[in-house]
Amino acid sequence: MDLKDLKDKYAIAGIGYTPQGVVPGRTALSFYIEACANAIKDAGLKSDDIDGLICYRTFPGLLGEDEVTTYLLAEHLGISPTTLSQEANCCRGQLLHAMCWLELGLCKHVLIVYADNAATSGRLDVGHTAADNGVFGHFGYKSRYAMAARRAMHLYGTGPHVWREIAVGQRQWANLNPIAIKYNEPLTYEDYDNSAYTEEPFRIEDLFIPTDGGRACIVTSLERAHNLRNPPAVIMGTGQGNPSRDYTCMEQPTGAKLSGKIALEMASIKLEDIDACEIYDCFTSTVDSTLKDYGFYGPGEALDWFKGGTITPGGRMPVNTSGGLLYEAYYMGLGPLTEAAMQLMGRCGERQLGPKTNTKQPEIILCSDNGGLYQTCATTILRRL
Repeated sequence: MDLKDLKDKYAIAGIGYTPQGVVPGRTALSFYIEACANAIKDAGLKSDDIDGLICYRTFPGLLGEDEVTTYLLAEHLGISPTTLSQEANCCRGQLLHAMCWLELGLCKHVLIVYADNAATSGRLDVGHTAADNGVFGHFGYKSRYAMAARRAMHLYGTGPHVWREIAVGQRQWANLNPIAIKYNEPLTYEDYDNSAYTEEPFRIEDLFIPTDGGRACIVTSLERAHNLRNPPAVIMGTGQGNPSRDYTCMEQPTGAKLSGKIALEMASIKLEDIDACEIYDCFTSTVDSTLKDYGFYGPGEALDWFKGGTITPGGRMPVNTSGGLLYEAYYMGLGPLTEAAMQLMGRCGERQLGPKTNTKQPEIILCSDNGGLYQTCATTILRRL
């Protein structure tokens, strides 16, 4: 079978949201359950219709909490899926797995979900350096991404003068999104320049915000989706790129280059056909590196591409229209994927692409999902029905 045989055959048909931000007194499991239940309801399905379940990624349970497993989640949802999967690391194959299950006839409706209580638990705290506690050294992914960002500054001439364009642009989108964590907090260039450093060259405004909450989506065949509640977001193309090696140690493109090439070829389109992008943005520099490796601009060309409001409301290439992982909420790759689907369904209110935001009505949106230290990337291209 050729990958192109799967083009336009499957779709996202339902999205599940929960309260998000800082939501005290909630377990991770409670957000998983709520996101799943809301996605099922949103699609117009019943629990018994769900026969495929994927936990996008889980973390070990906190003290006093149950560890979230697909079995435990299925039990609480009252379902008995024929297929189950659970990622415990940064692999990004969830959507492709769902499509393969559907293609093999193993199931009819696959539910993909991610949730956490990271804000109240402090599990993914990125707002402070180890040095704030009198400790110095190289700690965690924030430090590793800072090293990768510094390398990109040396090799490609990028840096804070580019990343401030990303931060300010995405904040404008968040200011149109009532559920975004930074909805009521505008950001100017001066605000960015004056924000505190964490691990240099990163400032606070360059980092994603740990979130309490959950996000889920339902993947099914386009044929079945026609009979459900929402206009589906059709999956045109998908691709994987897994350089695997540590990005800080060698000159290599991120996984976006290969995964983007595969996804575009499957969709039978060119980069010029993309109307908007929803990019995995754990850091502003991740957006920069990903868009460069997709081919939107070359080394040293980032500032010219971004300046003038390219990615903002009214811009020619909107990026991260919910505010992204930086300023809306952090649901890993499900954030970009579900925002793209909602935009193509026409369900985004004041931030809706088209006349409301002085942008083109979207027909095709590209999504990225980065894992590890640029060691894996999934690219998905969705279209409006």
